[in-house]
Amino acid sequence: MTNNRLAIDVGGTFVDFVALDESTGEIQIDKAPSSGLLEERFFEGIDSLDLDLTALRNIIHGSTLVINTIVQERGARIGLITTKGFRDVLELGRGNREEIYNLFYTPPPPLIERYLRLEVSERLDARGEVVTPLDEGEARAAIRQLKAERVEGIAVVFLHSYINPAHEERMRALAQAEYPQAAVTISSEVCREWREFERASTTVLNVYAKPKLARYLASLQNELQRRKFAGSLSIMQSSGGITSLSAAQAGPIRTTVSGPAGGVIGVAALGTRLGEANLVAADVGGTTFDVALVSQGQPLERNEHRINRRPVLQPTIDIVSIGAGGGSIAWLDEAKGLRIGPQSVEAEPGPACYGLGGALATVTDAQLILGYLDPDYYLGERMRLSRALAATAIDENVAKPLGMDLRAAAAGIMHLANMNMAYAIRNITIERGHDPREFSLVCYGGGGGLFAGFLLDELEAASAIIPLNPATFSAWGLLNADYREDYSRTFLKPFADVSVEQLKRELDSLESDVRERFTETGIAPSQTMTQFHAAMRYLGQEHTVKAPILAADFADELRPLRQRLDALHERAYALALPESAAEIVSLQVTMLGVTAKPRIKPMSAQPPGEPLKGNRAIHIRDFGSRLVAPVLRRECLAAGSEVPGPAIIEEWTSTILTLPGQAATVDEYGNLIIKRVDQ
Repeated sequence: MTNNRLAIDVGGTFVDFVALDESTGEIQIDKAPSSGLLEERFFEGIDSLDLDLTALRNIIHGSTLVINTIVQERGARIGLITTKGFRDVLELGRGNREEIYNLFYTPPPPLIERYLRLEVSERLDARGEVVTPLDEGEARAAIRQLKAERVEGIAVVFLHSYINPAHEERMRALAQAEYPQAAVTISSEVCREWREFERASTTVLNVYAKPKLARYLASLQNELQRRKFAGSLSIMQSSGGITSLSAAQAGPIRTTVSGPAGGVIGVAALGTRLGEANLVAADVGGTTFDVALVSQGQPLERNEHRINRRPVLQPTIDIVSIGAGGGSIAWLDEAKGLRIGPQSVEAEPGPACYGLGGALATVTDAQLILGYLDPDYYLGERMRLSRALAATAIDENVAKPLGMDLRAAAAGIMHLANMNMAYAIRNITIERGHDPREFSLVCYGGGGGLFAGFLLDELEAASAIIPLNPATFSAWGLLNADYREDYSRTFLKPFADVSVEQLKRELDSLESDVRERFTETGIAPSQTMTQFHAAMRYLGQEHTVKAPILAADFADELRPLRQRLDALHERAYALALPESAAEIVSLQVTMLGVTAKPRIKPMSAQPPGEPLKGNRAIHIRDFGSRLVAPVLRRECLAAGSEVPGPAIIEEWTSTILTLPGQAATVDEYGNLIIKRVDQ
């Protein structure tokens, strides 16, 4: 293969590899367990694909390293330097109780102990004007104190620095001079928006994960250089765009959900090819179930999300994740109620049926007992599963304590996992004003095909689509991502006080700032496109709606932009107040560097081989006695083939189950489209 691009997606259980030959559109795929050192898995996958690194033009990497570091609280020992009087902002938060009906609610403790949160004299007002100059003597003393404590990183968060970063920039220069070994993050570099608590939280999380990610990426870069790789290593961001290696090292908080984001970008690209504008991205991995919405061809985004209950102010695809994957543990609570996850056996030791020492019952063990998986054809015969070990784990942990037989317990595990997933999809559809019946499900990940039929029936969705190579689909999605840089700035002004000229100046300044970030990507200006947005609200409101700023808005004194606020507010809340005064809270610019996208090739007219492998007894809850289902080879199904349910369709990385009353059709690109027969 020549002129290659390679995508590598690190998940909680497996590392996925997709290599693309741009001249032919051919792809190669591989999977490896994500156990042990990720650097070793990274290069083992490259070696297993027999790739010539000197011929690779670009490697795109998505990883769960940052989010796992934050969730597991295994980041660096760090300190905070802030404006005098504000050292406790991480503990005070907004002074509210998020779970208002939980009388025992306690917020997450700060990741920095109080004695490592230091104050210095400095103060800016809300216009960014200096009230108290930075006391450099106190600043140096604070740095030396943190150096004596041997912190690995320092977060600098000064009041109103989003308007004027001068004090923070000087503080960084002092830190680099006094303690060059420390990783330093200033809040104005991470987030140029107001909200002191959220900005502080984002900055702290960034520096908390910074040393670990920097070491990991540096080790990859060193080994790639040793192997004569002369291309670029790009990193996937939570926003669905890719960025340079150095940008990711400086801003790891931008990469928290980079792996799942790749899958959502892939879903949007697949929808464009299939003419499907409204899709639910449903990614079933070994540890989590990640779900997102693609509406009118675009993934839905948000500017704030939470990681382990801590706020992050960064553009991100709106992804809901729950602990429901193949490795999720089935357990009983104090009242002997059956629960699934969020705990997972992860890659080590894995489900009991793997035979690697695991003894807890998992979703994968239940699928094996119910007949959905072939113990002799798992990961294309790379792994043999033990039905006896799966039976023992379910029997001892679930069936016997509940007085159930083995198959009923396994069916209960699958049913509860299905309901958890359906609830997550309802959370991102019904609870946000979308009807799931107007959407098609795109089910991918190693386990997506085994849940597609259940979710299709439960949600009454239009269809369920299983792409080719679903277990590596998120990695394929990385190949569809554009370079992306986002820059935002607080701009708090009533509409009545904003002139066309003033808004143009602000947007030009934002565009200039983001273009500087873009120079590292190597993308020519002719390949870039720029989008502008405004966060707006009615006077007296707390939260905002995000609206695009279009060229036509300037020709009509910004009236279309003001009317867009009414339209978006009505769509979101069924209420508009066109007579009320409104204000612009912040401005955002997004610059995209357009990349070449992989082609989706039509499949050959006559796939080789006989599709039917045989028949297998399976058990499906709510369908009475055990059923007998044909087992088919997916690679042998021709375009236009229709497979009535119940049926099992196997490929080396995944298994698809269709239920009675459903039928799966193979489209011209090899995707399986599952629909109810009565549709």
